[in-house]
Amino acid sequence: MAGLKSYALGGATLVCAFGIGYVMQFGFGLPPSNGLRAPATVEVSAITDTSSALRAPKLAPQAPEGETLERIIAPEELDLGNLPDNFGQPAKALAPAPQPAPETASCDISMTATPTAGAQVDLTLSAPCNGAERVTFHHQGIMFTETMPADGDLTLRVPAIAERAIFIASFGNGDGATASADVTSLPFYDRVVVQWKGDAGLQLHAREFDADYFSDGHIWSDASGDLAAAARGEGGFLTRLGQKDAPDALIAEVYSFPSGTAKTPGEIILTVEAEITATNCQKAVSAQTLEIRGDAGLRVRDLDLQMPSCDSVGDFLVLKNLVEDLKIAAR
Repeated sequence: MAGLKSYALGGATLVCAFGIGYVMQFGFGLPPSNGLRAPATVEVSAITDTSSALRAPKLAPQAPEGETLERIIAPEELDLGNLPDNFGQPAKALAPAPQPAPETASCDISMTATPTAGAQVDLTLSAPCNGAERVTFHHQGIMFTETMPADGDLTLRVPAIAERAIFIASFGNGDGATASADVTSLPFYDRVVVQWKGDAGLQLHAREFDADYFSDGHIWSDASGDLAAAARGEGGFLTRLGQKDAPDALIAEVYSFPSGTAKTPGEIILTVEAEITATNCQKAVSAQTLEIRGDAGLRVRDLDLQMPSCDSVGDFLVLKNLVEDLKIAAR
């Protein structure tokens, strides 16, 4: 009998210990439920005084043979009827925030003009929607044709023939842009321009100070001179404008000499020559020359030439007196 009483006393003590531990851990509130409804409250019906020498075992209690320890929370006491409909389902991904509509690419055409060495101007043409199209440039009577790169950005250098240099870029549909630049160094240069359309076979030659053909001082498209030498007043240079391979392209060649800073006096022989080709033989060729010399202003002259028969393919015509030679005085 004493043994049973000891077991009963120990069991009561154990129940009290579990109850006190529960309150100390969670307080009088409830433990986290993870969405479950709180369990029923545990009631302690009686506490029996025991000696302070008796202690609850530290290990999980084992029920005496023939007896079962009372559960603290019975599973059937849990109320699962009020769970949300989506309980236990994976969380839904947040819908992506709406993205702003991409801006429509601008087709605006713009051009800038910046003066540079040798009384020239650097042009930058931007036409994003005109890639690979032909464009014609105009400058004080000079005209030449280029083809835009695929990305619609084109840069090129053009010798100026006016101190207040105005440039126009025009596309086939009439769209275009303008730009201008002040070229203050132009009075130090004399310039001669020859321009034509298509495969006319024309060439501008300058033989400086009586230089022989194909020697130093013979300036033409295959030996265009040195800009650095022009800056020192020692020689001229030739610039070719336009894309020769384009059908019916407008082409221009410009010879520049620094007459205002020349170190050597003498004469520069200028000639326009025409190569007879299978393309231009027996045809009429039209061209134009433009000249600026000192304070004389711009002079323009038109040329109409009947090319010889195709039996002369490979020969050259030297067109004398079409442009005047340059007389250079040392500075």
